[in-house]
Amino acid sequence: MRDEVGGAIPPDDLKRIEAGIPDIAGVKRMKLDDAMSDGLVTLFDPAPDYIALIHKLVDIEPIKAAGFNVLVDCMWGNGAGWFPRLLAGGKTQVHEVHNERNPVFPKMLRPEPIPPNIDDGLSYVSKLGADVAIITDGDADRVGLGDENGRFIDQLRVYGLLGYYFLEVRGERGPIVKTISTTKMLNKLGALYDIPIYETGVGFKYIAPKMKETNAMMGGEESGGYAFRGHAPDRDGILAGLYLLDMMVQTGKRPSQLLDWLFEKVGPHYYDRIDTAFETARRGEVQARVMAARPETIAGLKVTGIDTLDGFQFHMEDGGWLLIRFSGTEPIIRVYCETTHGDKVQDILQDGLRIAGLKTWQWVQWPVSSVQCSVRPTDN
Repeated sequence: MRDEVGGAIPPDDLKRIEAGIPDIAGVKRMKLDDAMSDGLVTLFDPAPDYIALIHKLVDIEPIKAAGFNVLVDCMWGNGAGWFPRLLAGGKTQVHEVHNERNPVFPKMLRPEPIPPNIDDGLSYVSKLGADVAIITDGDADRVGLGDENGRFIDQLRVYGLLGYYFLEVRGERGPIVKTISTTKMLNKLGALYDIPIYETGVGFKYIAPKMKETNAMMGGEESGGYAFRGHAPDRDGILAGLYLLDMMVQTGKRPSQLLDWLFEKVGPHYYDRIDTAFETARRGEVQARVMAARPETIAGLKVTGIDTLDGFQFHMEDGGWLLIRFSGTEPIIRVYCETTHGDKVQDILQDGLRIAGLKTWQWVQWPVSSVQCSVRPTDN
């Protein structure tokens, strides 16, 4: 449910709306033609207004003239056709894969722009000699990024890149809103550029209201959803992809070079996440266990504090963090981490599983992918 400007409605307001919905026995149906004849349904094409707004927010012409070879993985969803339409008529070439709508979403577990779902699409980077891969999820409100070598750039790094792009390349200023589960690189950029960083719970139901309240420059979450000032305060994977292409144009850097450039500013950061299914009946037990945990160190790093804004986030001496939280939509417990120590990522995650009383995971090579994936165990 969205408000008058297209943003997610805050949880408390949504509860009040839901409480006012009357109980209805059965669902009334009618034919679309009849509904249109009665004036109950009106068809409209939002594309012209959307395209006009896109042109106000990002200068498309330099991207079209750049001569990029862009791979777009549409994940069988409604992102198909948009980049060819927006970037047609110049030297830049757009090659789409998985651009037929298919609700089965072949070759992937689900249309999320994360491994291993992106593996097949990224395999086309070398085949086509692409300069960059832009990956939109099933409804194109999230974006994933692959570099010129076909390597995935995770969403925390992408959000760091977008923050750096707005602050350094575009010279814009304003608050940044981020969920507790996304990158601390933004906090470092906020300190360097003297802008406020606001952290929220996970989900745009928290991000959108905070963006409106603070007139934020951008807002985003760990899933790859990013929103921008001047647009509806909600995710737009197409616009985010265009901003990333513009960053390449304005800096003259390829995606891997952009990442190095960001790390020169804030230092390298490493991220990963493990999702583990659990019996719903165990939720209270697991929550109590994590709530009572007071580890002095995690993977050898000193714990400097705990944040319970959404789940349990353990802050570590390197500025990194471990987050343990329950999914709001599935019987899954998520263990996330970000650290400046690349060799400690898996140790941090394993300590997180132990804190939650879950079995550790075995890491294996997925048979159809070059990306390491994990085997989900049963709970203890």
